[in-house]
Amino acid sequence: MNFPAQHWTRLHSTNPLERLNGEIRRCTDVVGVFPNAAAITPLVGAILLEQNDEWAVQRARYMTLETMAPIRDDLRVSLPTVAT
Repeated sequence: MNFPAQHWTRLHSTNPLERLNGEIRRCTDVVGVFPNAAAITPLVGAILLEQNDEWAVQRARYMTLETMAPIRDDLRVSLPTVAT
């Protein structure tokens, strides 16, 4: 309940997280076997960066930085610039 009221309806669902986990699972299944734990980090990192970019520019963002600002200690929040 510490989140802003406009986010309460979105917090009941884990669908975005499940969708992200499914995408990671799909990409790692394509590769198959990783020689060690360090080998998977670049792949998963790239997937997470891509998803972050999609969420940042999405028209109906799940949770914006501005609406999350009231619960953060550092109130200097801004959106990243998007290349056109």
